[in-house]
Order: sequence, then C-alpha cells, then structure tokens
Amino acid sequence: MSVSLLAAKGVTKHFGGFYALEKVDFEVRTGERVGLIGPNGSGKSTLVNCITGTLHNDDGAILFEGRDLARLAPHSRIRLGIARSFQLPRPFAGMSVLGNLRIPLLYAAHTHGGRWRSEDEASEEALGILKQMGLEAKADEMSGGLTQVDLRKLELARAIAARPKLLISDEAMAGLSSNEIDEILAILLGMKERGIAVVMIEHIMRAVMRFSERVAVLVAGRKIADGHPDEVMRNPEVERAYLGE
Repeated sequence: MSVSLLAAKGVTKHFGGFYALEKVDFEVRTGERVGLIGPNGSGKSTLVNCITGTLHNDDGAILFEGRDLARLAPHSRIRLGIARSFQLPRPFAGMSVLGNLRIPLLYAAHTHGGRWRSEDEASEEALGILKQMGLEAKADEMSGGLTQVDLRKLELARAIAARPKLLISDEAMAGLSSNEIDEILAILLGMKERGIAVVMIEHIMRAVMRFSERVAVLVAGRKIADGHPDEVMRNPEVERAYLGE
C-alpha cells in the first residue's frame, strides 16, 4: 500500500494583502501520478515554490517523508529527493548535452553507494539517462542547438539525475506538437517503474487525463477539488472555474 511521501497541510502564502494560497492541503503518495491544474494565477506555481523552497509558506506545514521542510534550503530539499523541471529550460548552452547532465550527477544527486560519484561514474550514468530520454545520439551536441522537445527532455533528464523520490513537472509539454507531447508523456509515465512520484502541472487536458491517477484543482489560491480525474472533471465547480462550461 502506498504511503504519504509529501503532505502539505493548511499551506498559506500571502504577498501583502493578497493571498496566493489559503489553507491548501495537498498530498502525494509514494510512486503516485498527480495532476495539479487550475487557471493562470490559481496558486499552482506558488505551491510548488513553497514545496521546493524557493518561497517559504507563511502558515501551515509541508512534510516530506514525515520531515518538516520549514526553512530548509532548496538544495537541501533536492538532496532529500524533491526535484523540479521548469517550463522554460535553461541549460548551459555552451556545454554539451552530456556535460549538462553530469553537473547534477556530480553535485546535486544523492551519494552513490555511500560516496560521491567519480567523473567516469557520472558520465556512465548520464549516458544511461540520456538513452532513456532518447537523447543518447545527441550526447556530444551543444545543448544550445537542441529543438524544443529535446530541450524539454534534457530538462527532465537533469531533474531525474538528482535521483528524486518526487518529480514536479512544470508544463513540460507547453508549445509542443501532438507527437512531441506523446514523447514527453511516455517519459513521465515511465517514472512509475522507477518508483518516482510525479506531480504534473499542465494545461493540456488530454495529457493530464491520460497521465493522472489523481487530479487536484486550485482556483484563486484554494483547492476546490481532489480525486479521480473523471470525477474531478465532472465537478460543476471545476467546470465553471477551470473549463468555463
């Protein structure tokens, strides 16, 4: 039976008099695939920033494997097992694809077998991850010349290189073609086999529905629904606030 990996309880974040999040509860179980959706400005990014440590919540608590993350720095949260990919990939354009992936393997990932990886070990593991992403043939290419879909794959590869227990995928499919969306979906669906829980933030509803075992909906900083995707999409409040129908 899956257990709670991440538990956000009553999380509140305000900027002056504006409440970006108000008493939000959000849970992710080990190995679970969760869709996090809502209109622009609903609080999705703020919640993710509080989870990853970019922002600190003003009230409530965020627990990871039972540990309170309060005031824990972002790099420390990465080492606990929380990784994030970004909508706009910003690789080191002057480095190769392989070089970009070696950086988190050498400096950000968990220790390997009780010790840090050697240069050769990092290169070998990086090639293995690139193969899983379909980027092995481009390992020696400069990352600045990659296509959009390959940049998204490299962004996910860099997150996976940190050996996360929880991966937060932030609009990894925005602007991609239908076939390219399917490529990214296949990668994210494959995380289940590695035991990695994934939170997908996405506006492409066919991707959310195909991917998610559970969907949570934020609107105006509050969670209005959380459950099986089909049930959530039939929720009248969700239809009004998110789908507009």
